[in-house]
Amino acid sequence: MTTSSSSDGFYAELTNAEGGALRYAVNGAWRASSSDATVESVNPSRANARANAFQACTRAEVDEAFAGARAAQGPWARTPLHERASLLHRAATLMRENAGGMVSALMIEVAKGAKESATEVERSADLIDYTAEEGVRILGRGDLLMSDSFPGNDRNKICMASNVPVGVVLCIPPFNYPVNLCVSKVAPALIAGNAVVVKPPTQGCTATLHMIHCFIKAGFPPGLIQAVTGRGGEIGDYLTTHPLVNAISFTGGETGIRVAQKAGMVALQTELGGKDACIVLPDADLELAAKSIVKGGFSYSGQRCTAVKIVAVFEEVADELIGKVNERIAKLSVGLPEDDATITAVVSKSSADFIQSLVVDAESKGATLCQEWKREDNLIWPLLIDNVTHDMKICWEEPFGPVLPVVRVKNENEALELVNKSRFGLQGCVFTRDIDRAIRLSDAMQTGTVQINGPPARGPDHFPFQGVKDSGIGSQGITNSIKVMTKVKSTVINLAKPSYTIA
Repeated sequence: MTTSSSSDGFYAELTNAEGGALRYAVNGAWRASSSDATVESVNPSRANARANAFQACTRAEVDEAFAGARAAQGPWARTPLHERASLLHRAATLMRENAGGMVSALMIEVAKGAKESATEVERSADLIDYTAEEGVRILGRGDLLMSDSFPGNDRNKICMASNVPVGVVLCIPPFNYPVNLCVSKVAPALIAGNAVVVKPPTQGCTATLHMIHCFIKAGFPPGLIQAVTGRGGEIGDYLTTHPLVNAISFTGGETGIRVAQKAGMVALQTELGGKDACIVLPDADLELAAKSIVKGGFSYSGQRCTAVKIVAVFEEVADELIGKVNERIAKLSVGLPEDDATITAVVSKSSADFIQSLVVDAESKGATLCQEWKREDNLIWPLLIDNVTHDMKICWEEPFGPVLPVVRVKNENEALELVNKSRFGLQGCVFTRDIDRAIRLSDAMQTGTVQINGPPARGPDHFPFQGVKDSGIGSQGITNSIKVMTKVKSTVINLAKPSYTIA
C-alpha cells in the first residue's frame, strides 16, 4: 500500500519488515513474526486488489504480548492520574499531527470517504483528550461510608471504596471504525490503570497500527500497549480465552456472541449488530425524516451498526415520505473514497454478495425496488426497497450496505412489533411532533437507545451507548467504559470502642 502523507516517515518503524508487511507491537518495539507468514488486506475500491500485509503472529508471540502487558500493568496502576492523563493528551496531539497516514489507510483499506476518514481521526483524538480529563475527575475520588447509616449498626466501621483497574484489557475493534472504535477502548483502559492488548481487524489494520504507534511514541511504558496481528480463525479464540485476560471490549458482528460464550469469568463489553428501525408517524416533519433517513441509512454506504436498517412508516404518509427520500437518494454521489463519494465500495465481495442475495429475495417476494439495482464489483448503488413484508429476509437481516427496506404500517402496534420481534436491539428512532407519543414509543421499544427526531448515532462519544438482546453486553461511552474497566475495592476500618463518653 502506498500513501502520500507527509507523516509517512513517522510510521517508518512499523513498515519496514521484509516483503513490505507491517510489523506487530510488543513491549514497545515493532517486530516481524517468527512465523514468516503474513495476512493480507484488500482494497475494496480496486476489485479487491492487495492493499497491505501484516504479520501472522504465533501463539507464543501472543503469550509474550500478554506477559509483557501484565508486567507493565502493575507499575502503571500506581502511576499518578495526572501523569496518565498527560500521556493521553500527548497521544492525541501525535494523532492530529500524523493524521495523514491513518486517513490514507482508511480510504484504501475500508473505502471510507476522505472527509469522513479525516473526521474519524480528529474525533478519536478528541475522545482521548476527553477521556484524560474525565478519568481524572471520576477516578480521583472514592466513596466513604459509615456503618451507622444502615439500620441496626453502630458507628464502629468506616468503608473506603475506590475504583481500581481490572488488569489487562483485550481490545478488538471492527473494520468500519478501526481508529475510533479502538481508541474508545484503549483510552479508557489506560486512564483507569490497565494495560491493553489490541487485535486489529484485517481490513483497517493499517490505520489501527498507525494509531497505536502514536500511543507508543507518546511515551507510555513499554509493554503497556501491545498489538498482535493475524488471522482471527487462528488466534482469535486463543486471545479471547487467554488466562491473562481480565476484560474484553469487542465491537463487531456474530463473532461477539461466540466470544461472550467462551470468555469465562472476565468483564465483557460488546457491541454487535443492529437492525435500527426508524418509525415515522403521520404528524412527523417529513422533510426532517427524509433527510435523517438518507443520512442515517446511506452515510459510509450503510456500513455502520447504527445505520438506519429499516423504516416503518404509517400508510397515510408513506408515499410522500418515500418520494422525498428518493429525491435525496438521487443526489448521493457514488464512486471512490479519494473523491469523497458518499457511496463507496462495501468492504468485501462476500458482503456485496450477501446484500445482493437480500435484494433478490425481497424482489422475488413482491417488494418494489425504487431504484434500478446496480453493482460493480464491491460497489453497490444506493437502493430503497418499498413494500417489504415480514416474510422477506431483508426485514430481519442486517444488510450492512447501501440498501434500505421500507415497511408500511397501520398503527403503533405494527411498528413496535417490527422493532421488538428483531433479535437485535441497538438503536431506533421516532419521528413525530408529539413528544408524549415519542416518549411512550421510546419506552416500549426494546433497544439500547432511541433517538427522537434524529437518526441513530453512536456519538457524541461521552454519551452512554449500549444494546440489548443480540446487540451487545454492557454499556459504552467514556464514563461507562472506565467503569467496565475498573472494579470496586473496599477497605474497611474497624474502630475500637472508645474509652470515653461523648457528651
